[in-house]
Amino acid sequence: MQTIPFLNLFYLTIPLIITWYFYFAWTGDKKDIVYSSFRMVIQLLLIGYLLIYIFEDKNSLVGFFIIFFMAIVSAQITIRNVIDKSLKHYLVIFLAITCSVIIHLFLIIFFVLDLQQLYEPRYVIPIAGMIFANTMNAISLCIERFEKEEKRIDFEDARKIAFKASMIPQINSLLAVGLVALPGMMTGQILSGVDPLIAVRYQIMIMAMALSTAGISIVIYFLLKAKIYE
Repeated sequence: MQTIPFLNLFYLTIPLIITWYFYFAWTGDKKDIVYSSFRMVIQLLLIGYLLIYIFEDKNSLVGFFIIFFMAIVSAQITIRNVIDKSLKHYLVIFLAITCSVIIHLFLIIFFVLDLQQLYEPRYVIPIAGMIFANTMNAISLCIERFEKEEKRIDFEDARKIAFKASMIPQINSLLAVGLVALPGMMTGQILSGVDPLIAVRYQIMIMAMALSTAGISIVIYFLLKAKIYE
C-alpha cells in the first residue's frame, strides 16, 4: 500500500483555505472550519497511537468504556446545533443514538461477521465509530429540520418532513454506490490489497448499516420525544 508522507498532506490546505475564505465571507464565521480541521488532525494522530494499544488489549471493559465515551461525545456534538439544549433533550438524543448503535453492533458481531469473541477490538471499535458518526449526522439533520418545521406545522407533519430530509444522504449514497463512487471502506480495503469481491461484502454491510442506523435512531428519538414531552 502506498505510504503518504506526512508533509504531502499539507497540499490539501490549499482547497481548505479557499473553502474557509468563502465560508467566512458568506457566513461571517471564521472559526468553525479552522477549529474543526485542527481538531480533526490532532484527534486522528492521537487515536492512531491509541489504537495500537486498544487492538492489543482485548479487555471487554476497555471496549465498553470506549463505546460509552463515543456515545457521550456523539450526543454532545448532535445537541450543539439544535435549539433545545436541555438535559432532558440531551438524554433523549443519547438514548436514541446508543440504542441504535447497540442493536447494529449486536447484529454485526454475532451474525454478519460471526466473530468468535464478543469483543474483538480490531472489528468492534472501527465499526462502532462508523455507526456513531453516521447516526450522529442523521439525527442532527433531523432535529435541526424538525425544530424549524414544528414552529409552523403540527408534530406529525414536522416529523415526516424532518425524517425524509435527514435520510437523503443515506439514500443518495445507496443509489450512487458503484456508479458514482467507491465508498471509504471499500476503497481502503482495495488500496490495502484485499480482494475486491471481499471488499464488496464489507461495503454492503456498511451501506445497509448506514441506512438502518440512521433510520432507527430517528425512530427511537421521535418515540422518546413524543413520550417524554407529551
